[in-house]
Amino acid sequence: MRTVKDREAHVLDEVDHWLERRSWSAAERPLHRLLAAKRAAGPAGSVSVVLPALNEEATVGDIVAAIRRGLMTDDMPLVDELVVVDSGSTDRTSEVAAAAGAKVVHRDEVLPRLPTVPGKGEVLWRSLLATSGEIVCFVDADLREFDTTFVSGIVGPLLTDPDLAMVKAMYDRAIGDSPAGGGRVTELVARPLLNLHWPRLAGFVQPLGGEYAARRSLLERLSFPVGYGVELGLLVDALHTVGLDALAQVDVGVRRHRNQDGLALGRMAAAIHRTAHVRQARGPLIRPVLTQFERVPGGGFVPHTHPVDTEERPPMCTVPEYTARRTAA
Repeated sequence: MRTVKDREAHVLDEVDHWLERRSWSAAERPLHRLLAAKRAAGPAGSVSVVLPALNEEATVGDIVAAIRRGLMTDDMPLVDELVVVDSGSTDRTSEVAAAAGAKVVHRDEVLPRLPTVPGKGEVLWRSLLATSGEIVCFVDADLREFDTTFVSGIVGPLLTDPDLAMVKAMYDRAIGDSPAGGGRVTELVARPLLNLHWPRLAGFVQPLGGEYAARRSLLERLSFPVGYGVELGLLVDALHTVGLDALAQVDVGVRRHRNQDGLALGRMAAAIHRTAHVRQARGPLIRPVLTQFERVPGGGFVPHTHPVDTEERPPMCTVPEYTARRTAA
């Protein structure tokens, strides 16, 4: 019978083995190789790129233009579909994205019988109904100095290895003028949670990263937390659904984006902790709200209480509109 130390050593060995077999650099799969693999795969190699966007007019156009210029040409048709899902922007996000060449879908227009709720996970979940590719690639719309390897790097292993089901990008997280030092919620919240409760996922460099690709056949079977907990929730559920060896990560360099302030990160951390709590116990939180404090002019602190996302969308394969569309296709 294995002791606790034996089990811990086994998991560590498993993670080390996984890191050797399932971690790559984007440069290891040049574009010409990916294109050949895509052609050989036929319909199973169709790729949809989804950009969830909320008030990202400053960056979304450059990302769309780069993908169309680098991965959607006659010479390099790696991406078949590029969709920006606008989750209620009050700026010109939709106009800028459309002008750059994206198909723009508004969150409220997808599955209109079901009222929408705010949150990134809600948008990602609905995007499965707004896209058709058998490989779905998510990319955050606030990236600066965007490079198309953020797409080709994570789509590539899915095209070349049929045993893989999900691939996450790994990178240095820039903050300010420094090329590293970001990812504060990852280091303070997500990584400790994963190491303690799901140690087989300890090898993921960026478990909360918004850039990842997966087979539709996996995504449609997973529940989607509606808010910031979506990345951790999908990763944990993917582990339980397809196993560690079907997951991988690819180094794509440096990620630069709009860094959020400490209060926003606190709300993100609460949502992630709640997502982990549900997956540990599948029970309700005692107090699904977060109280934060801000100093006001004249002295003293004022409390502000925010709800913590507690809703999750069911696997898309259980939604009648989705199954009807897939059957018709």
